[in-house]
Amino acid sequence: MKDERGIYYYPYPSNRRVRMYVRADDEEICFRLWNADDPALWLEHGWVPYSAIQQARKLYTKKGGFDPNQAYDINVARALLKEKNA
Repeated sequence: MKDERGIYYYPYPSNRRVRMYVRADDEEICFRLWNADDPALWLEHGWVPYSAIQQARKLYTKKGGFDPNQAYDINVARALLKEKNA
């Protein structure tokens, strides 16, 4: 999907108020989270390269309900970017 912010997918399909935007930046895929219930999130957090997400996963614990493996889905991001460039 695409809107004025860019290409995105729903990391939690049952919650359409959260979107994960993707872009290719210097040959690396980057992610940026948007949440309708927290508009400041978009302004406070920029684009995050996938390599940084992989490093941060090492620190992840399942407390808090946030699953970075679901939210930052590199396969979905690649598919969306490939479709965009087709």
